[in-house]
This record gives sequence, structure tokens and C-alpha cells, in this order.
Amino acid sequence: MIIQTAVKYAYHDMSNGYAGGDNHDKLPHFITSNLEHDSVKLVLEHLAEEGTASVTFVPASSKTGQVDVDDVLSAIRPSTCMITVMMANNETGVIQPIKMISEKLRQINQSRRILPKILLHTDAAQAIGKIEVDVEDLGVDYLTVVGHKFYGPRIGAIYVRNLGNKDVPLYPMLYGGGQERNYRPGTENTVMIAGLGKAAELVVKNIICYKNHLSSVRDYLEIKLQEAFKDRIHLNGKFPSSERLPNTCNVSILSDKLQGHKVLSNCRILQASIGAACHSQNRPSPILLAIGVPESVARNALRLSVGRETTKDDIDCVIQDLIQAVNQLENHTKET
Repeated sequence: MIIQTAVKYAYHDMSNGYAGGDNHDKLPHFITSNLEHDSVKLVLEHLAEEGTASVTFVPASSKTGQVDVDDVLSAIRPSTCMITVMMANNETGVIQPIKMISEKLRQINQSRRILPKILLHTDAAQAIGKIEVDVEDLGVDYLTVVGHKFYGPRIGAIYVRNLGNKDVPLYPMLYGGGQERNYRPGTENTVMIAGLGKAAELVVKNIICYKNHLSSVRDYLEIKLQEAFKDRIHLNGKFPSSERLPNTCNVSILSDKLQGHKVLSNCRILQASIGAACHSQNRPSPILLAIGVPESVARNALRLSVGRETTKDDIDCVIQDLIQAVNQLENHTKET
């Protein structure tokens, strides 16, 4: 809905003569990263393929796992209508510099004069419930909320700065009813909306406690992995200069026989994935490849996440499960 809103917003302003140049320049232009979830990435690719918009995918740095703020801003064109960069990556946990993008974009918008404002959206699905998320501090125009990522029901929400203000528009995608102030037709799912509100209330009240617990257990997991597998452990997405979400550990156990899907298939209690949950599980993660992880290492990746109720005893059990799975694979290899 946010991306479609940006397209409509751009076409309205361009019809008033804001954008010039060739036909390519007249298309609404989006700037995003090569780290985005498919819910953003595939929509933008589809718009580009059908000729509705043009898109610049800014590559993340292999040194930080983040997009560089200046790289994002240098991609701006007269026809740029929106920058959309996720707040934290769902596979590595690396937190992106949204506040810095917002601060510099504000200065650029002030200097554009007759050109339309460039809107800023961030997908905060992975961040909410793990770290503090403050829309005023971030300075974004739109922010995506996904309830089940922070123990709420499977329902989402969109934050829109100053809803109703023409500078930050919101246009409906569907028509046929007057619900939700005419932004979306259909009877509201009141129970899930209430559940989302309660989950958000708990996050606001307890975020420091949640964050400290997640960080403590995740750090313990990484220590135990290194104790168990020594120098065979590679922590994907852990960069000295970048912050990560406190619940996320993306790890590879180095060996040409220990591809992630094989390790998981031999685990007895561990439930995990090798990348985004909605992706095929038998190919290296495009996200890891995008931040410079070698393909041979990316193929072995395990995305491990801890939760509010995960204990260090749970971690000890998982480590033993991984040890037996690795031993089983390696012993089978020797026998054959």
C-alpha cells in the first residue's frame, strides 16, 4: 500500500511538470537496498518490469552489512519519490542507518524547492520487540509494523506521519467500503487489532528487559558455538562497527559436507532455517551473498533466533543437538 501510494503521489506531481528528461526519468523512481525482504523487493521489481516505476538497488557494504547513507542519497534523481530501507535485516540482524538517512534526506528535501518531497519508508517488522523503535526519533514518513514478530497476532499496521497531510499521503489500494476512514474496505478484525495493541503495549513497557534477555541468551549461544566448533565457526553478519538485533545469530559451521539444510535435517530438537522463512531452503542466501559472505560459507548458514522465553539450558541442549548432527554427517561421509 505504501509503495503504491508513492507511485500515485509521484504521478500526480510529475503531471504538473516536476520531472523532465527522457521517458525513463519521468517514471517514479524508488531507492532501496539489496537487503530488502521480498515484500518490498518483489513489488519494486514488478513495478520496474511493467514499466510503472524505476528502481535503484543500493548494494550493502561487505565491511558493515549496512547500506552506506551517502550511497543511498547519491542515487537520488529529480524523479525520486521514495526511499525505502528496512530498519533491521531479517537474516543477519544488522541494523540499518535509518535515522542518518532521514536527517540528511530532510536537508535535501528542503533544497528541492519545486521538486516533490522524497518520502521515506522503513520496514520495522524485525526490529519491533527487540530494540527501541521511535518514529519521532527515526524521522520516517511511513513505518511497517508486523504483529506476529513481537508475539502479537498475525496482523499488521502502517504508521503514517501526520495522516491526512498532503505532504505524506496515503491512498487506498482497494475500494468498496468506507471502513478505516476509506483507506481500506472490509470489516475490521477487531480481535486481532486489540491483540496487536496489547502486544505493542507490552513491548513499550518491557523493551529494555526484553532486549537485555535476548542479548544475554544470544551472546551465550555464540560463545557455546565457538567452544563446540572452535575455528570452524563463522558468524555471518557480525561486524565490529555495526549493531545487530539482540535475538539473531546467523552462523556457518565450515566444512564442505555441512550445508545448512543437511545439518538441520539431522537435528532432533533444533528448529531453525537457513535464510528467510519464505525462501527455498536449499540455496545460499542472497542476503549473505550481498554482504560478501563466500558462497561456500553461505551454503552452510543457519539462522538461529532466540526468544523471550529461551533459556541458557535451552542453548545447551541445542549445542548438543548440533554436535550430534555434525558428527552424524561427518561420520556418514567417512563411511561412504
